[in-house]
Amino acid sequence: MLPKHIMTKKIKAYNNILDLIGNTPLLKLNKITKNIPGNFYAKLEAFNPGHSNKDRIALHIIESAEKKGLINPGSTIIETTSGNTGFSLSMVSMIKGYNCILAVSSKSSSDKIDMLKSMGAKVYVCPAHVSADDERSYYQVAKRLHEEIKGSFYINQYFNKLNTEAHFKTTGPEIWDQTDGKITHLVASSGTGGTISGIGQFLKSKNPNIKIIGVDAYGSVLKKYHETKIFDEEEIYPYRIEGLGKNLIPTATDFDIIDFFEKVNDEQSAHSSREIALKEGIFVGYTSGAAIQAVKQLSKANIFNKKSVVVIIFCDHGSRYMSKIYSDKWMSDQGFFDSQKTQQEKPIEYIK
Repeated sequence: MLPKHIMTKKIKAYNNILDLIGNTPLLKLNKITKNIPGNFYAKLEAFNPGHSNKDRIALHIIESAEKKGLINPGSTIIETTSGNTGFSLSMVSMIKGYNCILAVSSKSSSDKIDMLKSMGAKVYVCPAHVSADDERSYYQVAKRLHEEIKGSFYINQYFNKLNTEAHFKTTGPEIWDQTDGKITHLVASSGTGGTISGIGQFLKSKNPNIKIIGVDAYGSVLKKYHETKIFDEEEIYPYRIEGLGKNLIPTATDFDIIDFFEKVNDEQSAHSSREIALKEGIFVGYTSGAAIQAVKQLSKANIFNKKSVVVIIFCDHGSRYMSKIYSDKWMSDQGFFDSQKTQQEKPIEYIK
């Protein structure tokens, strides 16, 4: 028999993986922003159990639906996703006993698609470069599946206010507490807009002088819509960054809370992602590189000063992009090594 003092100790364990969502660390950036005035910190959302910020909205939306009686054990969860939301939904669905069906853009990396399948989701891969109202688009495929499957629940993250609310209730307060209220700028990529909008709403409620900066992609309509309230289809053309920018206007985005958008391109964002890994030792996804690229561009416009406290959202983990930005072959195929070269010279040597 064990001694009494050992028997009375409590086991320090979480009930399930969903208990690990949130409370992600804030990390000071030391090298990649060395020549930019200010203090720069990364909010590492890859520390969520599903390796992205989308864990927060998946859990919040599903648990809100449960409280309203909209889903029950055995129900089918349906969503449109570039990969991260789908993985988070698959994870939450698995724990809670739901089926999960995902309509995924063909732009999503094969790594992401394989991960979705490994988590038990049924995946429909849809062509990326079609209009949002095309019956083949992942938006329309998800809607059709929801109509066809009785009792299914459509997450609809682009047009669901709970997407924004999840970050208002969790990510925003975390950043405020972690910076002791000293944050002056938030830099975050904008896709559905839930992350930047929810965090921005909370931070502005604490200090309206905080600047909320959205990162958009060339080929997306968000920046122009923010500035003019005009949806300009001429802005739309194919681009490679996943989870950033849009060819429609998501109502989950609170454009009034965002001060301005900075556009970035595919190539520079890919190189910036690799640079984060090489300089900071943080293995990040494509949108994190896009956010750092935006910071570099903004610094040239003297947006920051030595007193600035800048929080940058690093949305997900680099492991989801092994076949893309971390593949020398993919980078070469895109022509991304033509103007600059961040690959190490002969990093692998084979001993014969």
